[in-house]
Amino acid sequence: MNDTAIEQETSLSRVELVYRKLRDNIITNQFPPGYQALEPEIAKQLGVSRTPVREALIRLEAENLIQLVPRRGMRVLPLVPDDIKEINEILTGLEVMAVELLAKQKPGRDLLEPMESALDEMDKSLLTGDMELWAEADEKFHRFLLALAGNQRLASMAESVRIQSQRSRKITLKLRPSPESTNSAYRKLLNAIAAGNWQEAKEVHYQHRLEVSQMLVDLLEKYQLPHL
Repeated sequence: MNDTAIEQETSLSRVELVYRKLRDNIITNQFPPGYQALEPEIAKQLGVSRTPVREALIRLEAENLIQLVPRRGMRVLPLVPDDIKEINEILTGLEVMAVELLAKQKPGRDLLEPMESALDEMDKSLLTGDMELWAEADEKFHRFLLALAGNQRLASMAESVRIQSQRSRKITLKLRPSPESTNSAYRKLLNAIAAGNWQEAKEVHYQHRLEVSQMLVDLLEKYQLPHL
């Protein structure tokens, strides 16, 4: 590998690292809504040049996590109830399609083992009351669903939208009712997928997604959270 290729590979890796660090800071609210920072400040904080920072910020803006403001750097965008509604509508469409694609494969229990294992983790987390672990297992369940569906573009699109929703999930996680109904819906979903009953699987997941979306909007209204 020549020096140019090495430099390109290193640069790409650096951009990815900067992107992930900034994205995680936004999702975990270390950079709360309205937070602003200039490129030089971010570069100094992360110990990198401005180039990977600039490229990472462009990606984050494309994902609607930040706004790039001339001479003011980046500003973290808030999520208002309408944003959450739109995000969940898109996720619902993408995941319901993934459910159909997977169920039509008539995958059986062996192929679905990663999803089954994630759901077992969700059940155990509810028994101990550990909502953080429950949320991590829930994320696994969704990632496995999208990966097993076999459509890489669909999975990539869904992942991009899920990133936008993670900030609201972090904040509302301890405000929401205990999610036994989610675990129950996932069990029913897995049974329908394993049986190849794609119509039932789609309906189960569609109804569940609608309930989750409404629950999040209701929480914002109940606790008078104008944005996240």
